[in-house]
Amino acid sequence: MNIVERATDGWQQLPNSWPALVRKVLSARGIKTKEDMFFQLKELPRPEQLSGMSAAVSLLEEALQNHWKVTIVADFDSDGATSCALAIRGLKAMGLQNIDFIVPNRFIHGYGLTPRLLADLDKDNLPDLLITVDNGISAHAGVDMAHQLGMKVLVTDHHLAGDNLPQAEAIVNPNQPDDLFPYKNLAGVGVCFYLLIGLRQHLRQLNWFEQHDQIEPKVIDWLDLVALGTVADVVPLDKLNRSLVNIGLQRIRQGKGCEGINALISVAGREAASLLSSDLAFSIAPRLNAAGRMEDMGLGIQLLTDDSAATATQTARMLNDINIDRRTVEQTMQDDAKRMLAELSLDGELPRGLCLYHPEWHQGVIGLLASRVKDKVYRPVVAFAQGDEGELKGSARSIPGIHIRDVLARVASHHPDILERFGGHAMAAGLTIKYDDLAVFENAFHDALEDMISADTFLEELASDGQLEETELQLINAEALNAAAPWGQGFEEPRFHGTFIVQQWRLLGQEQNHLRLQLHTQSGEEVTAIAFGQTKPDWLAEDIAIIIRYKLSVNEFRGQRTLQLLIDQLAAA
Repeated sequence: MNIVERATDGWQQLPNSWPALVRKVLSARGIKTKEDMFFQLKELPRPEQLSGMSAAVSLLEEALQNHWKVTIVADFDSDGATSCALAIRGLKAMGLQNIDFIVPNRFIHGYGLTPRLLADLDKDNLPDLLITVDNGISAHAGVDMAHQLGMKVLVTDHHLAGDNLPQAEAIVNPNQPDDLFPYKNLAGVGVCFYLLIGLRQHLRQLNWFEQHDQIEPKVIDWLDLVALGTVADVVPLDKLNRSLVNIGLQRIRQGKGCEGINALISVAGREAASLLSSDLAFSIAPRLNAAGRMEDMGLGIQLLTDDSAATATQTARMLNDINIDRRTVEQTMQDDAKRMLAELSLDGELPRGLCLYHPEWHQGVIGLLASRVKDKVYRPVVAFAQGDEGELKGSARSIPGIHIRDVLARVASHHPDILERFGGHAMAAGLTIKYDDLAVFENAFHDALEDMISADTFLEELASDGQLEETELQLINAEALNAAAPWGQGFEEPRFHGTFIVQQWRLLGQEQNHLRLQLHTQSGEEVTAIAFGQTKPDWLAEDIAIIIRYKLSVNEFRGQRTLQLLIDQLAAA
């Protein structure tokens, strides 16, 4: 286990009212002053810093003035669903009444604003304006076709732009060329939020709300959706994203979340008052995502725009059932992947990247599969499923130090005919190839990794916030760390490491795939630990020493709260 401890210089300068352990952890993440943690709502970077904002709000003003019909073009993941729901709620609050949405079916239309999606619109009742959320920056053909049909297009997106931009009337994307917005890590829902606050600012200047006898909307009311979409899309939690998620979580804990989010919290068996960012990531988002993976994300958007607690609960239960089906499908695919990996390991060392394909894999779940396999082998992974006739749809996941979209771009530059479509960012990407080109792509993928990546990149280094003193293994510290910040990508939840003695072990769960341990510290103090998704290693026995990397967590059972260590890595000491 290759442990690398984070540096904690300067933690003494943080407020003394914060627990020492919290100060050390935050210092290791670059927090030097209290002000480094969050923006206040009134201090957020200004929307006019985003290139294209002026054209976008002028277009929306025209839509309001002329009572245009507006259709939101969403993506089929949680970021897309929250972005769409936010756009609908926000624009209605500004006074737009004729608004609906369309979301691609991943199995029929593919990703984003495509001619195939537009072909399904009612030609006798076309919208005046299309607004893309969490997509559109590469939708050249879709934008062109929308113009041919007489529609205007406003693109809001956060994905990396190509060399050429689509010819939309306005584009709002912090990652388009020459954009000066200082925070580039906004999720799609964050970009949509900025569009709405830019529009509200513009309408204020026109005295719109007074002239139309409207109540000016409060942007804070939308941050529950922003928090969920931002955490679900695993974008880095820089200061801006951390601030948006923090305020949104506070709203949800205060009972001010929308009915759809409240219903998801309930079916997930969580309590809104104590909700954490990890609950959004691992309990709430998967249930919302299941709709887009297995069926139609329209169901998820319907949930997030529903103001009835009763019907929201019904929809959330449907999503929960779909998520159960998704887990079953995913487990079967994981079993297939394990067999493939076993065959690969028989041939010696694993290659620098893996390409996996099975004709029966579910297209909506290959992203999850690629992520699971990537975590196990610490290699970039591309998982493929059957798409249209003669096509394969791929989902890629990467590890730190390997920008997967850049790798695919390298493949495309050397083999222009292989990749029919691709896009994404550093850690995740999607692609489409012909079935007959699978072997050629696999070789080109390996060649690109050989050319671009050094072997040292594949030496996994496990970051740790150090070894805790026995006096620090306390429930109060687990609670303090939970409350300290929304943790997530780029602002990692604290992990520690240490050596313990195994007192007892047992397996839990229907499939006996969770390992529960009773451990002793070196001085004999007892502590409980659990490793989810971990079966018993062959070497594990009572009274032996093990080294673990773990998180401090709070276990609540029958009203009792106790300290529990969540293990993500363990080895014989």
